Amino acid sequence: MLEAENTISINRPLHEVFAFVADKENDPRWRSNVREIERISGDGTVGTRYHQVMATHRGEMDSDVEITGYEPGRRLTFRTLAGRIQPEGSFDFADESGGTRLTFKLWAELPGAKKLMAPKAAKSMKGEVEDSLDRLKQILETG
Repeated sequence: MLEAENTISINRPLHEVFAFVADKENDPRWRSNVREIERISGDGTVGTRYHQVMATHRGEMDSDVEITGYEPGRRLTFRTLAGRIQPEGSFDFADESGGTRLTFKLWAELPGAKKLMAPKAAKSMKGEVEDSLDRLKQILETG
């Protein structure tokens, strides 16, 4: 299994950080591998589905994502429904002296022969999580 996790402190109120992250249509602004995303069903809470175009080392890839958990101000979880690799992820939010501590986790099973790529894929996934949180912090703290 591939796993990546990173935690960051953002100097913005928890409700603002949660609202920004929970609006998946913001993802292209802070997740560099998300090129496009649009809601295809739902209201943003559990069961909502999005179609996204992701940048990969092989070019662009279409996939659908579903919100699997939605606890306002606390937790947001999702899973990818299609694609060569179908990662799942979570965002955990905590109040931190008027700011927000955010932990982003991403994990995926590699099928069959793709398991041989695990070390390289894990390094790439970890870098994506770290870079994404750094970009999110910059956007939310500086506008």
